[in-house]
Amino acid sequence: MTAHPAVSTPPAVAAPASSGSPGTSAAAPVTTSAGAAPRSNPAARTHEVTNQAPPLVGHDVADDAVLLEGMEREGAGWYVEDLHRVGRLAGSEEVQRWAEEANRCEPLLRTHDRYGNRIDEVEFHPSYHSLMDVAIREGLGGAPWADDRPGAHVARAAGFMVWSSAEQGHACPVSMTYAAVPALRSAPGLAAVYEPLLTSRTYDPGLRAPGRKRGLLAGMGMTEKQGGTDVRANTTVAVEQPDGTWRLRGHKWFTSAPMNDLFLVLAQAPGGLSCFLVPRVLPDGSRNTFRIQRLKDKLGNRSNASSEPEFDDTVAWLVGPEGQGVRTIIDMVTMTRLDCVLGSASGIRTALTQAVHHVRHRSVFGAKLIDQPLMRNVVADLSVESEAATTLALRVAGAADRAQRGDMQERAFLRLATAVGKYWVCKRQPAAVAEALECLGGNGYDEASGMPRLYREAPLNGIWEGSGNVNALDVLRALSKEPDSLEAYGAEIEAAVGADARLDAAWRQLRAELVPSDDAALGARRLVERMALVLQGSLLVRHAPTAVADAFCASRLAGDRGLAFGTLPTGLDLAALIARVPAAAG
Repeated sequence: MTAHPAVSTPPAVAAPASSGSPGTSAAAPVTTSAGAAPRSNPAARTHEVTNQAPPLVGHDVADDAVLLEGMEREGAGWYVEDLHRVGRLAGSEEVQRWAEEANRCEPLLRTHDRYGNRIDEVEFHPSYHSLMDVAIREGLGGAPWADDRPGAHVARAAGFMVWSSAEQGHACPVSMTYAAVPALRSAPGLAAVYEPLLTSRTYDPGLRAPGRKRGLLAGMGMTEKQGGTDVRANTTVAVEQPDGTWRLRGHKWFTSAPMNDLFLVLAQAPGGLSCFLVPRVLPDGSRNTFRIQRLKDKLGNRSNASSEPEFDDTVAWLVGPEGQGVRTIIDMVTMTRLDCVLGSASGIRTALTQAVHHVRHRSVFGAKLIDQPLMRNVVADLSVESEAATTLALRVAGAADRAQRGDMQERAFLRLATAVGKYWVCKRQPAAVAEALECLGGNGYDEASGMPRLYREAPLNGIWEGSGNVNALDVLRALSKEPDSLEAYGAEIEAAVGADARLDAAWRQLRAELVPSDDAALGARRLVERMALVLQGSLLVRHAPTAVADAFCASRLAGDRGLAFGTLPTGLDLAALIARVPAAAG
């Protein structure tokens, strides 16, 4: 795979001459016509920069009490040292440069070589490859599936949050590689061949026969232009061959990371919608037909390539029973939805950290912004939002870890909590990031601050792996068809009953709303919002400092809350809330 040439710093360009004569700089002394002594040019004088926050660089992103406490609570305390290593790297100047370069020098599609042969390759800047190399090396791809230690998936979740704080675009192929393993296990023969390479900690880019590589990346191809979320409307057709393979023909609409090695694809077989494994390169080293028609021109996520591939007599292998494609791929979707929650919680935390760093250094009207009452309300409110998102994300990751080890109640809880968390945390990210950006004023609107990139990323997780409506309706489906998931959710709330009267009242009201009704779909969003808030309240009441739980219950479960951030009621310990923001922001 060809990469962009490394980006170098352009040479300095001389300023135009003040008099128009060659070789005379505008910064040169000015001489009078009578030959008097030169005087300084006022236009050349620089200014002293004051009242600006220093760059937030050289810190440990993992130095975060909320994250570390949650990781310990969910069974991954053994990972702390490794997480700090990832955190120091994520906060380094070098990695910040990688992130900027990977987004500025976007992927390029090469459909043909110089001779006209179809190659369908995507080129990336070297900094993108550097980000990917760290992610895979640190086990953020498929590695947890090969790790028998309790808490392995929680450790990976914490690492994913810390590392994606540096740059979120490359997290997409990392996430899909992680999520592909449980779905692929529906075909034990294929899993035996490919799982050891999907769980590898070696990043080995380039299109080659899978057996000749030291590590593989996976993707998925589900949606089509005529159906989108309604994958049962897919028209891609699969025809079985005498040798047991299948041939696909069709066009996918939104397939991210087309440079990955393997894809799980939905197609219509004679027995119904089915799941297939499609490698980019076949075992004999020949290219499979995977024609990339174009790369998407996206709002954000610019470092990551998203594409429209076309299949034409494309070789594939059946994964899971014929006609049960959705059921087969649902394990992959569950894991990618979990990563959407983790990524959104990380995005909120990253934006908050930038905002608090700014207001702790910037002064207005004779005082630091952090000491201005209304700004304190804003950042304290954002801190509560961030802690609630992180705590919920890690609780769901803990459920995923224990479900993989056979805990059926945790599996039932995971079924409902993933959809609830995916809906709510991803919905909160755009609002929270916008508010954090505003804390920086005009500086936050400047690309150099990094905040615009965070803002462009913010809506993505709400769309990816099912929009808000899809997840809200999925909650209704679980409530009606999987009563054990509601029981597990209820048990999680009941664990906090009696600890806070506002939470108790919200839970009583919610229980009454959980009764099925004819117009349930119409109010699904409101119901899922309440379910998310009550779940977050239960977690914070049990695990967060009293000041945090009090602020959450007062502002999210009771009282007259405003629609904007910065509307916390009086009487709360705002200093304690702000103190929960990572010390790196100081």
